[in-house]
Amino acid sequence: MINAPRVCIQVQSFYIEAQSEPDEERFVFAYTITIRNLGRHEVKLLGRHWLITNSNGRQTEVQGEGVIGLQPVIQPGGEFQYTSGAVLETPLGTMEGHYQMIDHQGDNFQVPIQVFRLAIPSLIH
Repeated sequence: MINAPRVCIQVQSFYIEAQSEPDEERFVFAYTITIRNLGRHEVKLLGRHWLITNSNGRQTEVQGEGVIGLQPVIQPGGEFQYTSGAVLETPLGTMEGHYQMIDHQGDNFQVPIQVFRLAIPSLIH
């Protein structure tokens, strides 16, 4: 789509040790995502699509409406931030995907979410 709205995605991930059970291959991660609207018109987030991959190569696809039960409208120059989570069977994995959004004229567009790492701190050098 030509002249697609400018939307910036920033991600920060965290290992949640208190909810994890490594002996049972349960590693819990949280991630905080900030969505910034760098364009001149409002945009609305309609849905999400994730590809979650653990270090054994097992992939899980997740898709659905909105994020954390919301379909936020983000004003020009504004941002929306939320925190969600993922549970892996391995201490290392990745997530990537895209958001499905709609602009002020009713045109749908996708915003890619670059791959980011989910890792327990002892694995990061």
